Amino acid sequence: MQQANDSTQSSLPLSGIVVLDLTRVLAGPYCTRQLSDLGATVIKVERPEGGDDTRNAPYQIEPGRSDQSSYFARVNAGKQGVGIDLASPEGRAVLLDLARRADVFIENFAPGVVSKLGCDVTAVRRVKPDIVYCSISGYGQTGEWHKRPAFAHTTNAISGMMHLEQGDAEHPRASNLQAADVLAAAHATAAIVAALFRRFRTGQGAYIDVSMLEALIGADSVTFPSVLNGGEAYGSPRPGMAVHRLGGRHLVLQIVGAGDLWPRLLKLMNQPDLAHDPRFVTASERARHWPDLNRLIGQWLDATYGTVDEALQALEAARVPCAPVLYPQEVIASGHLLERAFFPTLPHPVAGAVRVTASPYHLDGQPVHPRMRAPHHVGEHTREVLTGLLGYDAARIEALFDSGAVSGPG
Repeated sequence: MQQANDSTQSSLPLSGIVVLDLTRVLAGPYCTRQLSDLGATVIKVERPEGGDDTRNAPYQIEPGRSDQSSYFARVNAGKQGVGIDLASPEGRAVLLDLARRADVFIENFAPGVVSKLGCDVTAVRRVKPDIVYCSISGYGQTGEWHKRPAFAHTTNAISGMMHLEQGDAEHPRASNLQAADVLAAAHATAAIVAALFRRFRTGQGAYIDVSMLEALIGADSVTFPSVLNGGEAYGSPRPGMAVHRLGGRHLVLQIVGAGDLWPRLLKLMNQPDLAHDPRFVTASERARHWPDLNRLIGQWLDATYGTVDEALQALEAARVPCAPVLYPQEVIASGHLLERAFFPTLPHPVAGAVRVTASPYHLDGQPVHPRMRAPHHVGEHTREVLTGLLGYDAARIEALFDSGAVSGPG
């Protein structure tokens, strides 16, 4: 198994940055996971009862428990967990004390919730004027949709992406990929780092408003630029992108994205007459007649190759972009990702170990892994943070535990 690397805190770019994390589920936690991997100290605040909703998602790492999901363990690795009851005045006071010590404050509640909790950007700026405050939501903090409940599934529908992906299917379908969350997280991370850079130059804080919907729409490279300018939508099946079953498996190949891909495929197919077929002479004609061309490519594959591996070998030699359609288990077992150390192993206090994904880049030639596991229980580090970061004495901490304003094991 790949072990998490031992990059020293001081060598990482965000060493010394403190992030106060009031996020849950995916968009916010994935953002703060990235900040943590880059060296920031991330303090994850969870409600005392139940904590982050994803604690009880599948798959449960620890038998007999319902708060140890692999989902939570992945996106919250590297963070210190603090349990705070934000509904109590004492809990809110602790939160604002933490904000005084933080460089970044991030939340992904529905718009308006942080105002009710007394920790919106105005309240936090009173105690930390130069804070970098980031709100991630489904539709942004303004606009007529801003109060709509948002999850990846609903955002995918309202963005137009679900319609585009429907293709020849009778009905639109849910997607396995939580693209809206992950894209919003990536944009939030970039904006936060940029805002910190400006703060170091000017002393000015920032308020960042990230929309999952806009992140998802912005990821479409074909349809929205086309339709915005009077063109047509390009849904599924996407012209120039073939998916074909061969010998019990599937492969994909692509002849769009670069001008010389179509000639390369023609040469491999040994069918030069197709280059002069009126249906296929230009890229626009090939797109218009893609069902016909796709069928011809499939017939050629069936007649020429017995297996996916044989076809891939020939396509790769001809420099035609192609790949097998893999199952997740095959992806995890691939030698490529093993060499890239993309699935590090972190210690788990009961299960012994838990495997997670790394950050999707290398820094200074090394993979970027979380430096510790996710908080095992809600509030695992409450006492440590209140003592070490805030300097509370033992009596004050015990009073907060007794009142229920904060929580944690033991």
